[in-house]
Amino acid sequence: MVNGLTDRISKADPILGFTDRMTVKLDLDEMSFRSVRYWANLVLRKYKLRGYIILKSSKKCYHVVFDRYVNWDENMSIVGWVSIISKSLKLKDYLGMQCIKMSSTLRVAPKGDKPSPRIVFKYGSQDHAIKDFLEFRQRIKKIFRSVKNMSARK
Repeated sequence: MVNGLTDRISKADPILGFTDRMTVKLDLDEMSFRSVRYWANLVLRKYKLRGYIILKSSKKCYHVVFDRYVNWDENMSIVGWVSIISKSLKLKDYLGMQCIKMSSTLRVAPKGDKPSPRIVFKYGSQDHAIKDFLEFRQRIKKIFRSVKNMSARK
């Protein structure tokens, strides 16, 4: 008999996302679309981030990706500023987790019963960080579909 091992096999349920240190990303949960646009526009102007896209990840949950690359310190300063000014506890939790990991991540593939986040709004420049994010997102979604198809065949 071996202690600590069981005959149950745990299934990994990975969440596929986009992670880097240079792209300003906000995870705005429990907010209306109107509020998300307000915060995105305010951040865009204050930090001169050129443009942004908003993705809807689930009901009243949105992701915002900005177009200008920044260094890690400025990235976390921006997310920290928004989390304090907006009084969003969910965004403060997101900020804390990104600081612990020392990189920031947004989900790009389905998670449980939630579909992949979908683009619901674009504003301004889309030629730098957004372009790279969208290219990566397409690659990840393609990989996810092919892995899902392989699993369905078994």
